[in-house]
Amino acid sequence: MSILYKEAFNIEKGDFATAGEASSKIKRTLKKLGVEPTVIREVAISSYELELNLVIHSLGGSLTLEVGDDNLLKLTSSDVGPGIKDISLAMKEGYSTAPESVRMMGFGAGMGLPNIKRHSHRFGIESEYGKGTVITCEYDI
Repeated sequence: MSILYKEAFNIEKGDFATAGEASSKIKRTLKKLGVEPTVIREVAISSYELELNLVIHSLGGSLTLEVGDDNLLKLTSSDVGPGIKDISLAMKEGYSTAPESVRMMGFGAGMGLPNIKRHSHRFGIESEYGKGTVITCEYDI
């Protein structure tokens, strides 16, 4: 696969002021590239949830969009910690480790990872507690 388009966005821990900007740019980019609206919607949901997870739960990281010449679109979220202690528990709807201060802002309802998986054609998650997490979402375009 050759990469036709690639862009990475640095996401800072706790930066709610700019949260959502990367996912908005990804959505605009996919529209310009002529990706089908149904796929754009799925990617937009996943990218927003990934971005918010980086802001809320990580110590900082990146969100990367890649579009290949093989009709494959890939979103990768990679952070530097703290990792997920129990992935199967974190995948359950309603489970959240978000602090109360984040919940008071309307975030942290425990739907992020389930929504990301639901709106991905293929989903992968690897995490080492204390080190970090990598989430990969793939879409056929």
